[in-house]
Amino acid sequence: MPTHDIIVIGTSAGGLKALGAIVGLLPADLDAAIFIVQHLAADQPSILPQILTNVSSLPASHPSDGELIQTGRIYVAPPDRHLLVNQGSMRVVRGPQENRFRPAIDALFRSAARAYGTRTVGAILTGYLDDGTVGLQAIKKRGGVAIVQDPNEAEYPSMVKSALRYVKVDYCLPLAEIPELLVQLSKEPAAEDEAYPVTAEIEIESNIAEQQMNTQELIQNVEKIGTRTTYTCPECNGSIWQIGVVDPLRFRCHIGHSFTAKVFLSEQTKYLENALWSAVRAMEEKITFSRQMSEQMKKYNLQSSVEKYEDHAKGLDAEVSLIRGIILNGFATTRSVTEGEEDQPESL
Repeated sequence: MPTHDIIVIGTSAGGLKALGAIVGLLPADLDAAIFIVQHLAADQPSILPQILTNVSSLPASHPSDGELIQTGRIYVAPPDRHLLVNQGSMRVVRGPQENRFRPAIDALFRSAARAYGTRTVGAILTGYLDDGTVGLQAIKKRGGVAIVQDPNEAEYPSMVKSALRYVKVDYCLPLAEIPELLVQLSKEPAAEDEAYPVTAEIEIESNIAEQQMNTQELIQNVEKIGTRTTYTCPECNGSIWQIGVVDPLRFRCHIGHSFTAKVFLSEQTKYLENALWSAVRAMEEKITFSRQMSEQMKKYNLQSSVEKYEDHAKGLDAEVSLIRGIILNGFATTRSVTEGEEDQPESL
């Protein structure tokens, strides 16, 4: 009878220490496959598999696209690629970012839930923001097991707190107790899959991550699971749909970029700030040109034109000062919502 032999783990800031604490205590004969997403810098090679191999009895590697799944191994998502799980094999693809990340935890968790249902165990560890919450919800919908690190010991507790807030978690444990639980679960029979069917949302979003649909199919499928909004995607400026009605509030564009509400708000703020800085640049160019024209008019003793260009430059100067004030001081409320929540991928 199938056991809980598909273990997916997601982490970000502070994740290296947390991952080492778990895989370092797993036995060499573990009858399960482990899949890991650690947010990584896209432009740097990763030695995370070597690090985990050095501290674990299990070999770790970056899998290749289409590689077959073997138990007793650790598979780590490579930089700038999503790691996705299918029946018996893996996909490693450069699909659209989710919550600004590639690899994304949600993408891995959702794919494992679709492919393996009740056999799936998902674990969220230390990290900023809330990547992994939606994926853990998908695992629970498919009858899998949800684990989170105790937030009181997490170096950066935001991800685990988000999961605890929005997911009916089965276990909330300190790192030292998670390896024993994973071994135990890998020996216990999983429930029958039939009681936990794949939802349209899980199926469609898994296909989007794999980029297995053309443009028309993408739009039609996003329409099936979402409601079109008046917002635009901060990544590609495409149309945005609100996905479902279950918290956390989240959005997806027809290209495939996906955002939870907090990340979406942060991206909108950056987009607006960039637009205002562009306005400042354009206005300052106009100020410089107006003053150049004023100097030209002086050569011809056209005093009225000199005054006109000078007054225009002064008016623009005042407007630029207002915009700079908005940029420097006006985003305090928005920043306070996500203060301390900027999760930067690590180079490992």
